[in-house]
Amino acid sequence: MKAAILGTGVIGAGWAARFLLAGWDVAVHDPASGAEARLDATLAAARRVLPMLSEVALPPEGSLRFGTLEEAVRGAAWVQESAPERLDLKHEIWREVLEHAAPDAVLASSTSGFTPTALNGGTGRVIVAHPFNPVYLLPLVELVGPETAQAAAILTRIGMYPLEITAEIDGHIADRLLESVWREALWLVNDGVATTGQIDEAIRMGFGLRWAQMGLFETYRLGGGEGGFAQFLAQFGPALKWPWSHLTDVPDLDAALVQKIAAQSDAQSGHLSTEALTTLRDHNLVALLRALKQRNAGAGKLLNAHEQSLTPPPPPPGPAPLVTLRRTIPVDWTDYNGHMNESRYGQLWSDAGDTILVAIGMGPESPGTQGATWFTVDNHIRYLAETQAGETCEVRTTILLAEGKKLRMHHEMWVGETLSATCTQLLLHIDLATRRSAPPAPDVAERLQAYAAAHRELAAPHAQAGSR
Repeated sequence: MKAAILGTGVIGAGWAARFLLAGWDVAVHDPASGAEARLDATLAAARRVLPMLSEVALPPEGSLRFGTLEEAVRGAAWVQESAPERLDLKHEIWREVLEHAAPDAVLASSTSGFTPTALNGGTGRVIVAHPFNPVYLLPLVELVGPETAQAAAILTRIGMYPLEITAEIDGHIADRLLESVWREALWLVNDGVATTGQIDEAIRMGFGLRWAQMGLFETYRLGGGEGGFAQFLAQFGPALKWPWSHLTDVPDLDAALVQKIAAQSDAQSGHLSTEALTTLRDHNLVALLRALKQRNAGAGKLLNAHEQSLTPPPPPPGPAPLVTLRRTIPVDWTDYNGHMNESRYGQLWSDAGDTILVAIGMGPESPGTQGATWFTVDNHIRYLAETQAGETCEVRTTILLAEGKKLRMHHEMWVGETLSATCTQLLLHIDLATRRSAPPAPDVAERLQAYAAAHRELAAPHAQAGSR
């Protein structure tokens, strides 16, 4: 599949990274100077952090090339325009796109304010697909237009969250909410009530944390206790009529206010470069999103579902070690020494072992396994080389022993051509009714023995380590 990306600003470059790392071929057009350098910087950031979100490997990258608008658009299944917010410029771009685009291609604009009616000017084909920065990490895309089902299906496949909006309104949903907060923040600075730093702390130390997992209405529902939202509105609704906020009023952004905001912002974070701030933001987002994944909540639920679609089937028995895991080391797996923390190796071996359990019909979601499972009773680990965040590893597993209730495996963690760690692991089959070891079901034992037989010659070099 091919995506055409028109414009390589912050949003356009983010779109290119999202499609490219999802395995799409990407053709880019941007006549502005410095376009390739901007895209390269965004791709470097995306290649580092997006794979950290997943417990499995992303698909191979597609191809990337620059060209004219006609070359970029021809044959593309998705055309994404991310030009500056000038309606005349967008009309000019879309007139040319329509001359060359495939009749069934999705034609989408990243506009944060214009409606499809304003964009189309009578053509009827252009929809709004409004993302959020960084596009390569944040999943939300606001879809506005008469026909968005095709776009929604594609966005879901590349790991994003399409929010289909039926009604047209300037600014869509999210930006209208953001601008309300933004206006009030400007007044607080203008009136000397708060600094830019205080406002940011109020958000990130308070309601920003709640919103990441529950949003606005679900959070306030809890504020009503057992009475729910009706109770919340009865208690706090009258306060909405009090003149707490400026609503749609905007302070005059004169030179004095601009200088005041700029000076406070410089004092707050001017010691960090744009690159350093971007890295800090992206690493924090990865850690937050991974925490939500573990709880299967908010954006984490979306990430888990997408990851499931990327998970390959378990490898069949064969004469070579089984590749049981391919993944990128996330930033939250590292410690103060800058390398992978030893506790995280346990997660690696556990995930690799789960691949084997899925293959023999004993995975966490395998039918008929609720009454039995496998417990790890011994791990013998060797740490051979440092592993850093962002590095891609592969775990290769050999079945050393599959007899009765015992299963012994040998895992090797490879980073490129470097053997970074090994683990010889002993598991026991457990009857959950008695919480004691017991032989597995005959069909499970048969599948295990097939792997052990295929690995009989491979197991010999590890026999001494496996006997510990």
